[in-house]
Amino acid sequence: MEAGVACKLNYPTWIESERFGRNSTGSLRFGRIAKQEHKAWLVVSAHFPVLTSSNRFTSVSFEVSCSSSKNFSASTIETGSVHAPYDEALVLKNKSLEVEPYLNGHSIYLVGLMGSGKTTVGKILSNVLSYSFCDSDALIEQEVNGMSVAEIFKLHGEIFFRKKETEVLQRLSSKKQLVVSTGGGAVVWDVNWDYMQKKGIVVWLDVPLEALAQRIAAVGTHSRPLLHYEHGDPYTKALKRLSYLLELRGKNYAKANARVSLEEIAGKLGYRDVSDLTPTEIAIEALQQIEGYLKEEGGMVIAGL
Repeated sequence: MEAGVACKLNYPTWIESERFGRNSTGSLRFGRIAKQEHKAWLVVSAHFPVLTSSNRFTSVSFEVSCSSSKNFSASTIETGSVHAPYDEALVLKNKSLEVEPYLNGHSIYLVGLMGSGKTTVGKILSNVLSYSFCDSDALIEQEVNGMSVAEIFKLHGEIFFRKKETEVLQRLSSKKQLVVSTGGGAVVWDVNWDYMQKKGIVVWLDVPLEALAQRIAAVGTHSRPLLHYEHGDPYTKALKRLSYLLELRGKNYAKANARVSLEEIAGKLGYRDVSDLTPTEIAIEALQQIEGYLKEEGGMVIAGL
């Protein structure tokens, strides 16, 4: 970012970088003090390029130059670096502002295995983009007199549920500015892809199976009808079934327009475990991947740009 300000350098001066741009945080202090008899109005410019970001801290370098009202040849007076807290909410908002022109109002469909965080991340994305949030499973439950997904599977079978799922996605495909959390098996039927990609961008939340199994075991498997086929403790049941489902659906998930790999995010941010990631950090990566896709020629055609 570039910052410009007029100041008298006859006392220590602090520049709050938030005043000058939305892409950085922190403060900069000028150590050089002009002598009283040499007071002069100076134009100060500062450059704050972000270098690295890890473990929720951001390393920023800076260079400050000054030129007086009498002589506008700039000279560097301060250089250094700042290690400032990483404001993930600010980063999320900034990234959403960058993506919006490319997104052009198109809906976002989140796909992935059960427990991958589609609902949590979806609500964050819908809020920052000012989109409406929809959970396809919840919409199906409403249509079947409030019956839960587990009850629908038990009383009516999976085929009945999948047909309802397709009907819901068909209706949603006619709308814009939605973030949709889909069921884990929505990717299996080709017709669902037709509806999701008609006017939308499909994003795959790719979470390691071990992490998914731990999440599901922690909250219980009673609401996951496809886990009822396995035996053992909750973690073992979840891991076995998830491994089978990923083998079955992996090629379908790979058809998504953008992939958000939690392992890759953790590696970039220096975390040892994907469980250290916050939902907001995952949402930021989702926006980055969506932006990358839309900036490609094929993505821009889909977005109507």
